[in-house]
Amino acid sequence: MNRREFLTTTAAIPALSVAPGETQTAPATGGAADRAAWVAVMQRLADPVLKNLAAGTLKAKMPVEQAANSDRRGVSHLEAIGRLLAGLAPWIELPPDATPEGKARGEYAALARRAIARAVDPKSPDYLNFTRERQPLVDAAFLAQGLLRAKSALRDSLDPAVKAQVIAALESTRVIAPPFNNWLLFAATVEAALAALGAPWDRMRVDYALRQHDQWYKGDGLYGDGPSFHFDYYNSFVIHPMLVDVLAVCREEMPAWKELDARVRERAARYAAIQERLISPEGTFPPVGRSIAYRFGAFHLLAQTALRRALPEGVTPAQVRGALTSVITRCINAPGTFDADGWLRIGFCGHQPGAGENYISTGSLYLCSVGLLPLGLPPSDEFWSTPAQPWTAQRAWSGQEFAIDHALAT
Repeated sequence: MNRREFLTTTAAIPALSVAPGETQTAPATGGAADRAAWVAVMQRLADPVLKNLAAGTLKAKMPVEQAANSDRRGVSHLEAIGRLLAGLAPWIELPPDATPEGKARGEYAALARRAIARAVDPKSPDYLNFTRERQPLVDAAFLAQGLLRAKSALRDSLDPAVKAQVIAALESTRVIAPPFNNWLLFAATVEAALAALGAPWDRMRVDYALRQHDQWYKGDGLYGDGPSFHFDYYNSFVIHPMLVDVLAVCREEMPAWKELDARVRERAARYAAIQERLISPEGTFPPVGRSIAYRFGAFHLLAQTALRRALPEGVTPAQVRGALTSVITRCINAPGTFDADGWLRIGFCGHQPGAGENYISTGSLYLCSVGLLPLGLPPSDEFWSTPAQPWTAQRAWSGQEFAIDHALAT
């Protein structure tokens, strides 16, 4: 089955339907088929963004759908490439090989490098905005995450002149002062990428973000978005993943950071367990909080935890694969998700313009790619090779035994 056939014929994974006490296995979907489906989704997301930016036609070709009372045309293009690369990076970091997927990875890695070169070249028609308005700090940080997640394919493979321009672009975002909330982590992630690129970096920006988030921790794996707690998905969109990625680069720099790293990883594992339980037997999840137009990007943290092989006890890779496959399939197959030219459209399940706040535009939507992070695990990994297993909500709602949930005490 080719990619187009998959995307037009695959239905959402059905819920388990058994009487209480009966034994039921997960739906008959193999890891190889699931992986092929995920790769097809990643390619569908990546194609319009990477191919146009690599050709210098992103600004000319990308539509900018947005709220009627906003103008995001100056920032949406960096959103698209930064967010896409944050999700794409682990997949293209796997070395190319002779398989069709392996060849595709090599092609997309080369496309990504050409796209980055266009984005940071002042002479390019697609030279992107890293300094005007506040939004570029956010998407420079997602671009930075992509660089951190693809050391060989991106960071170490950039032409020296392009690398210098990337460093200059990241440094230029320092003119943007982050507000006193999760945005502190955008500044910290930019600095972590500069450190990884071998450039001078500001330890104070990193330290400030790490210490404040430690103070904003509310308990049971959840941080406040600033001093206040918000019931939304920002613990997954931004907070946990960026804390983990920043400390992976910087934890050895200061004893306090190394000590914090253990707490951050424990809290991330706890929130990953909560996220797995949020996925219903039908592959849905609650449309609560802001930024729900990021779709299955809401599971950034669960996907990252699977990629890191750091899932909590009682949460198996196979059940996470099943749960995420179900969510991804429902989102991607919803009518109206893409326009006629293959660009994402605003919505939670399909095309729902009202689901986008005034800061949401076409480029914003590509944060959904981070739900595909486990593609960075090779096909032989347990995540892909283990037979499908029902996830927690499937077990619970079909009368099977399932693990009782417990809060994290610290």
